[in-house]
Amino acid sequence: MADKTLFTKILDGELRADLVWQDDRCGAFRDINPQAPTHVLIVPRKPLPGIADMTEDDRALLGHLYFVATEIARREGLDNGYRLVVNQGEHGQQTVPHLHVHLIGGRQLGWPPG
Repeated sequence: MADKTLFTKILDGELRADLVWQDDRCGAFRDINPQAPTHVLIVPRKPLPGIADMTEDDRALLGHLYFVATEIARREGLDNGYRLVVNQGEHGQQTVPHLHVHLIGGRQLGWPPG
């Protein structure tokens, strides 16, 4: 990626966000348009456009994102459950071309989601 994404700018501290997690591989912050009481985006520092752009070398990174999501869910008290969502591409409603995991919870979620 030649240009920084919105999420890269947030992780680099160029844009403000309500950060809830930071480490050397990812950061997490509250969604500005939450779909539930808890809606956090977990974003890798590596600027992958989407999950379809991952390679074999990124397997551990994806596992780390899901590990972080479960740690944040625990901290947020989402003991009754939560949803982890990864959108891919236009039909998947991905609006920022930077891989991210949505952690959504804090209320009863509906099904089907789409």
